[in-house]
Amino acid sequence: MKLEDMVSVTHNPGDPPIKTDTDWAAIDALTEEQLHAAALSDPDSQPIPRGTDEELAKLGLHRIPNVKKLRERLGLTQEAFAAAYRIPIGTLRDWEQCRKFPDAPARAYLTVIAKNPAAVAQMLSEAA
Repeated sequence: MKLEDMVSVTHNPGDPPIKTDTDWAAIDALTEEQLHAAALSDPDSQPIPRGTDEELAKLGLHRIPNVKKLRERLGLTQEAFAAAYRIPIGTLRDWEQCRKFPDAPARAYLTVIAKNPAAVAQMLSEAA
């Protein structure tokens, strides 16, 4: 690729979204399978392979739970999630803002919360 073919864009936090020709409604309507097929068809942007945790670990990859989506799925504020699952609020914010990533024990804990949030919260409240 020649440098004259490149476009440089500067976008700072708080700036309005950059206008593009992308039809986001059409993209939002795609299924996971359609998105995966589209990604596979792009030679410059291959998706992370699907597979079990063990298969991904062989490639040096680890699943990182999306803490913000988990918390929002549970309908909890950051403060409520942090209190219910005894996670320091600063740590939770760092994870949600991708400043830091959960280590292996934290990923395991978040996976358990995702599978059965009520049971984890109940066990922690009983242990208090």
